[in-house]
Amino acid sequence: MILALDAAALRNDPGLAEALLDLNNAHAVELSVLDADRLARLVDEAFVARRFGLADALLIAFDQDADYDSPNFLWFRDRYERFVYVDRVVTAAAARGRGLAGALYRDLVEQARAAGHTLIVCEVNADPPNPASEAFHKGFGFEPVGEALLPNGKTVSYLAFRIAAR
Repeated sequence: MILALDAAALRNDPGLAEALLDLNNAHAVELSVLDADRLARLVDEAFVARRFGLADALLIAFDQDADYDSPNFLWFRDRYERFVYVDRVVTAAAARGRGLAGALYRDLVEQARAAGHTLIVCEVNADPPNPASEAFHKGFGFEPVGEALLPNGKTVSYLAFRIAAR
């Protein structure tokens, strides 16, 4: 079952915060390291923050109005008037193969559609490569819209998914 995530829950449940930080930080190369305060701020600012289990999978996404300083988010904000930006999606190694990331994305599409959005965007590391994320996003229907070399030396591919009208 997909569970909503809010900053109050993180602040009131240290075990939840620790489990999600462990999940995120185990994938720091693909995502970026977080501490408890930064995680709570991201969740507080999020358009959608969802998880499976205690920390089987996590998704945090922002809309174009978020107060967020990520260079990837800012790249999209410079180019698109309205969008939902997937900042991070991660599945624990022990929970892979159960369709959790796909379920989180389908939920995100429904939340975005309900808010009137027509575009979901994200980035995937090209160097260092992240072939699992690249394959997942391609299979979901994301298409390339740009790329960049970031100040930290990573190269990323920018992707977009157009939400079909119902």
